[in-house]
Amino acid sequence: MEAKRKMINSVNVVGITVLTIGIMLFLLGFFENGYAALTSIGIGTVIGAVFIFLIGMFFVATEEMLEKTKKGAPL
Repeated sequence: MEAKRKMINSVNVVGITVLTIGIMLFLLGFFENGYAALTSIGIGTVIGAVFIFLIGMFFVATEEMLEKTKKGAPL
């Protein structure tokens, strides 16, 4: 249980950090006139943060399902 909690916490910290950086880049590129390239970089960073979070949650769910199958009836 502790390993899953550590994985979830680390995925949350990394996801929130990357998401914050992406939002800041997007807003800087969107509202400032000379930084149009930062808008697309910010959008990509936000999407990357979402993928990092989803893949981390998938790993935790996969690990939990593997633990549950070991407890089942032997074949």
